[in-house]
Amino acid sequence: MNHQVGRKKLNMKGPHRRAVLRNQVIHLIKFGILQTTKVRIKEVQKMAEKIVTIARRGDDFNTIRRVKQELPYDFDAVTKLIKEIAPKYVNRQGGYTRVIPLGQRVSDTATIARLEWV
Repeated sequence: MNHQVGRKKLNMKGPHRRAVLRNQVIHLIKFGILQTTKVRIKEVQKMAEKIVTIARRGDDFNTIRRVKQELPYDFDAVTKLIKEIAPKYVNRQGGYTRVIPLGQRVSDTATIARLEWV
């Protein structure tokens, strides 16, 4: 049985969750690092790795279109992903990011982690 294999809901409705994850992937692309809760990091990691897999194909029209479909907010992040980040991972099978646990947040004891490119 494949119970509970899907995505985490993150206590948000679908469109809001998708917007938050897209914005965090854009932050990861722009700054190379993202620090937030571990559950949210895992969801951002899944999304970022799929987008990098698409972007590895190169700088052609179809690749740009498919990446812009996933990240419609920021074309600068799309171009940086396709021209700078994705070419480093052309020969890599997967695992483009790493998660570093940072302990717990003081206010609500949520597990904090950092996501960065390998």
